Amino acid sequence: MKRSILTLIFTFSAVVAQAQAGTAFFSEADVFFKEYVRNGRVDYKALKKDPSQLDSLIKMAEGISISKDQSDIYQAFWINGYNLHVIKGIVENYPLKSPLDIPGFFDKTERNIGGKSITLNDMENKLLRGNFPSEPRFHFVLVCAGLGCPPIINEAYSPSKLDTQLEQQTKKALNDPNFIRINKNRVKVSQIFEWYKGDFTQNGQKLSDFINIYRMEKLPEKVKISYYPYDWTLNEIQ
Repeated sequence: MKRSILTLIFTFSAVVAQAQAGTAFFSEADVFFKEYVRNGRVDYKALKKDPSQLDSLIKMAEGISISKDQSDIYQAFWINGYNLHVIKGIVENYPLKSPLDIPGFFDKTERNIGGKSITLNDMENKLLRGNFPSEPRFHFVLVCAGLGCPPIINEAYSPSKLDTQLEQQTKKALNDPNFIRINKNRVKVSQIFEWYKGDFTQNGQKLSDFINIYRMEKLPEKVKISYYPYDWTLNEIQ
């Protein structure tokens, strides 16, 4: 009986400790993004000079374990974790012109986060897209350090307002004339829509149907869609 009570106390203490660590992580991440992100770009130069705040966040995220059943917390954690590790990888190799200048940046280099050793691609495709296949809005909040990505925001993704943030960033991207390029009846869209087309055409909807959910000015019904080349230029503050 005594052993059972001690086990319960230990388990409860561990849960409380994890919850406190998660709360601290989101709070500190918010401070970080507010300081180093402006107008959708990252101040890599400043971070290269003093990476201590970033390193502290990366270290904090190593030991945080969140169940996917806590979907809002889980998604917010891994979205922030992905964006932070992209920034960390760039800072480690800065100066450079593109994340593609780093061999294996997305698919080979493993990062320690959430009790795992995992690549950026696997964070995106296994933990987020794999576990939540009906959520296409991830593509507008995961930022790959290239200008072709939707812009990074200067705040952390928070479990309490995650749906609102996902919605805002998706609307912002799909109403941006640089992201959705319209010329009469012809439309050019990011290669994100080509690479992950299945995410945007679920349940029999067309790509234009998905885009029109979020656009103020709707695309014509018989619009011709093509894809413009992805811009991998580094999203740094000049």
